[in-house]
Amino acid sequence: MAKDFDPSGRMPDYFTNAGTSSFTQFLTHASPELLPGRRPLPPGLSADIAPHATTIVAIATADGVVMGGDRRATMGNLIASRDIEKVHPADSYSLIGIAGTAGIGIELMRLFQVELEHYEKIEGTMLSLDGKANRLAGMVRGNLGAAMQGLAVVPLFAGFDLSPTDPAKIGRIFSFDVAGGLYEETGYDAIGSGSLFAKSALKKKYRVGLSTDEAIRFAVEALYDAADDDTATGGPDLTRKIFPVVMTATASGVHRLTDAEITAVAEQVVAGRMENPGG
Repeated sequence: MAKDFDPSGRMPDYFTNAGTSSFTQFLTHASPELLPGRRPLPPGLSADIAPHATTIVAIATADGVVMGGDRRATMGNLIASRDIEKVHPADSYSLIGIAGTAGIGIELMRLFQVELEHYEKIEGTMLSLDGKANRLAGMVRGNLGAAMQGLAVVPLFAGFDLSPTDPAKIGRIFSFDVAGGLYEETGYDAIGSGSLFAKSALKKKYRVGLSTDEAIRFAVEALYDAADDDTATGGPDLTRKIFPVVMTATASGVHRLTDAEITAVAEQVVAGRMENPGG
C-alpha cells in the first residue's frame, strides 16, 4: 500500500485544518519537494547548465519606484535568450526583478506572487512592504543549498509603501544576498552581472525627488551603460525591436510601460549616445 494512502478518499489533515497565512509554509508540510530549494541535486557545481538572467535596476522617485531589466539570458559564453522578462509585479503595489539562474528565479518569483496573494486571502489584508520583503528573504534563504552548487538566485524587490513611517520615502527598495540577508537601499540599486556599471551610471544622475519620467529615462540609460561593458547584459535591440522591461509602482498601482512607451524612451537614449557615446 502506498505511503499515506487513505482508502476513505479523504484529503490529508493539512488541507482541511485551520492553516497558515504563509503558502510557502503550507507547501513545506504538504509537498516540500515542490519548493525550489528542496529538490535534490547531483554533486558538483551546476552553474553553466542553465541560463542566467543578468541586470536589474531600481530607482526611488517622488511618486514611488521604477524598476527595469534587460532582456538577455546567457549560458556560459552563449546567448540563451534575447527576450527573457526579468521584472514582474509582485502584487498591486510592488515589483520583483531576478538575477541568477533564470529557471529557479522565475519559479521563486511566481511562488512569491502566490505567497502574497495567499496571505491576502487568508488574512483579509495586504502585507506591509517590510513584511513582503521579509517573506521574500525567507524564500531566498531556502534556496541556499542550490546556491552553494552554483544555482544562485538574487532578487531585487521594490514597491510603493502604503503606510510609510517617513512620508518622503513612499518608494522603497530592498536587496538580498544568497543567504537571505535583507538590506534596504537608499535611492537606487542594481543587481546582476552588469550592476557595477549600472550603479555607477545611476550614481552620477540620481537625486532625491526624481519624477517617474526622469527615473524611467535614467533606468534605460543605466541598462545601456551596463550592456556597453558587460557581455551578459543586452542593450536596446533596434533591429529586433527588443527593449528593456520597465515597470512602475505608485499610488495608482503597478504599471508596465507599453511597447510604444519603452520604444520611444529607448530610441531617445540610443540617439543621444550616437551623438555622445560616453553618455
